[in-house]
Amino acid sequence: MSDVFDRLSADDADIPRRRQSGARRSSHGGGSQRGTAPRGGARGSHPYGRGSQGRGSSGRVPAGRGPSGRNSEGRNAAEARRRAAARRTERARLRRRKRITTGIITVLLVTALTAAAVIFFPRLLHSSDTVRDYSGEGTGQVVVRIPEGATGRQIAAVLAEKNIVATEGAFIDVFSRDPRSTGIQAGAYTLREQMSASAALSALLDPANAATIKVTIPEGFTKWQVRDRLGNLMDIDVGVVEDAMNDAAAIGLPAEAGGNVEGWLAPATYDFDPNTTVTEALQQMVEVQVGRLEASGAERSRWQAVLTTASIVEREGHPADYPKIARVIENRLGDNAPEVAGRLQMDSTVLYGVGKSGGVPTRAELDAENPYNTYRVKGLPPTAIGAPGVEAIEAAVNPAEGNWLYFTTVNLETGETKFTADYEEQMRFQAEFREWYAAHPDGEKKDH
Repeated sequence: MSDVFDRLSADDADIPRRRQSGARRSSHGGGSQRGTAPRGGARGSHPYGRGSQGRGSSGRVPAGRGPSGRNSEGRNAAEARRRAAARRTERARLRRRKRITTGIITVLLVTALTAAAVIFFPRLLHSSDTVRDYSGEGTGQVVVRIPEGATGRQIAAVLAEKNIVATEGAFIDVFSRDPRSTGIQAGAYTLREQMSASAALSALLDPANAATIKVTIPEGFTKWQVRDRLGNLMDIDVGVVEDAMNDAAAIGLPAEAGGNVEGWLAPATYDFDPNTTVTEALQQMVEVQVGRLEASGAERSRWQAVLTTASIVEREGHPADYPKIARVIENRLGDNAPEVAGRLQMDSTVLYGVGKSGGVPTRAELDAENPYNTYRVKGLPPTAIGAPGVEAIEAAVNPAEGNWLYFTTVNLETGETKFTADYEEQMRFQAEFREWYAAHPDGEKKDH
């Protein structure tokens, strides 16, 4: 490129000299007396006879005005224009090539920078995380809770906050590479501080590290049985549990319960983390039972009656007979026959009234004066007599069709239960049961 500019500069420098040379040649061709005659010579002496109209005393034609001079100057001017046009074309070509070259270099540079950013920028963002990781299994103990539906990034944040892993990034890297990560379950875990990310992941996948307190409440459990179980498994004084049960507002007990938690503690298996308070545990049980009542379709105004009926159904028979037993209760509440007269006459309610949850009531217990003695008191007892499950609740809401007023379980081993609307037939069922009971004195009597 420098050679081009050198040639252009040399050509430019040569132009004046060539013009000057051409001018000299033109003036020499016009006559030999240039500059020898004084300006304003005598008129009429012009060799061509122009007289006083001549332009000078020398009588010569001005330089370059003759035919040969004009041709030479024209050629020189044309040549100069051609050279100038060539130079302009060359400069335009060089500028165009320079622009193209610059554009190509710019595109290549931008592409290279973009590729570098894609490769290295994420590494720079996470470099402080990925390189920092504890080693080993950690020390001490710390309880951490993994929320339901937590993502790998959310789990990493929980672990980093508790100093279980050094950084979120360290755990995220391990979590994303290990296909077992999807097996991490929600709940509380007992882990160690300053664990390596891989050790923390393995610990979360090990059921032995689950820190939950498992509490199972069977169907039919009374509030006193729930109290004792919570106190034992949660290592809380039963008095504290009972106080929590009596705080209806704190545990979310509906107004329909009348302040009594009986029947409102849903039977189920619960997993409580070690930080759960007894109030929170009871609140969860109440929430589950309310949800079941809502799902049953029962009107809210009947919730207490449904739970009370369902709790009696739960105690009096087997699941297959729940709808029939619920029908017997409904029929007895509306019956005015002398032998019934609106009384349920259920042994289960009598036993609850004297603080028992099973067995055969004695004569003294049958004669006891309390609102749960349905041999003496008409209608439903004031509260449920235990915690009914889903099947019993559904039976209470949708009892079977029938006119039965009595039923007797004649075989406690098989659960065979016979139903009737006739009192005399009921007497025969009871005799059948007594025969079985005599042969099995350890059984529990159920007849009504």
